[in-house]
Amino acid sequence: MKRTSVAAAAGAAVLAAGAIVGSSYISLQAVAIATGVVAVLAAIGWPYILRVPAKKSQSAAIGLSALLAVVLTASLPGPSFLAWFPASVALGVGAIFMIQLIRGTGQIHRLESTLGASTGVLVIGMGSGWVAADRLAVNATDSGVLLVTGISVAVAIAVCLLPLPDRLVAPAAVALAALAGPLGALLFTDVPAVAAAVVGVACGAVMAGTRRLLVAREAPLDALAALAAGTTPVLAIGAIVYFLDKLFLS
Repeated sequence: MKRTSVAAAAGAAVLAAGAIVGSSYISLQAVAIATGVVAVLAAIGWPYILRVPAKKSQSAAIGLSALLAVVLTASLPGPSFLAWFPASVALGVGAIFMIQLIRGTGQIHRLESTLGASTGVLVIGMGSGWVAADRLAVNATDSGVLLVTGISVAVAIAVCLLPLPDRLVAPAAVALAALAGPLGALLFTDVPAVAAAVVGVACGAVMAGTRRLLVAREAPLDALAALAAGTTPVLAIGAIVYFLDKLFLS
């Protein structure tokens, strides 16, 4: 695939991560709004990555289930802030199945559409993890873990833009993101180095895996597909960071 498509996806990823992390220094509501906007944009572009029929209806199902997860995560009491995430995903997947049953075109692609769109429901809905992470006590004062995550994501994206083979870029992205996490924690927050390093490893792995999928893709990405390709891995990192926060810092 053309490097310009990878660069466009990388730009979308940087903007998405910056918006979510930056909003965490304003309020929980700002994080929810930023995450919801990013999730809607990812949902709009997801069917264009898959190149499947019924794009509008499937985008609506993915986007609405993600917004439901974000709203419930932001408003319901803890301590299990993602307790309703499985229900939101289940509703989204159920809507995808209904769309596949009633639509009248592209019957030979029903299986691919169902599996691909259901995957979109899951990974885009994982963006609610950003909201859940912001509600944790460790992020109550300075949003330290979210900042460390944003730094690790930015470093991983920068490495993934290098015009080198995946066998070199992937380990470099993971290693440098793992180093960027503790360094960012040391300079800007009081997050423990070990937790920051693990978060960095997770961010690097997700971004390196996304790069591999994009480079291996034969067809170029149009604008909406590139938008979704960049924002979706950032959303997926949200749930990962939340559970890592719970494991190491709660």
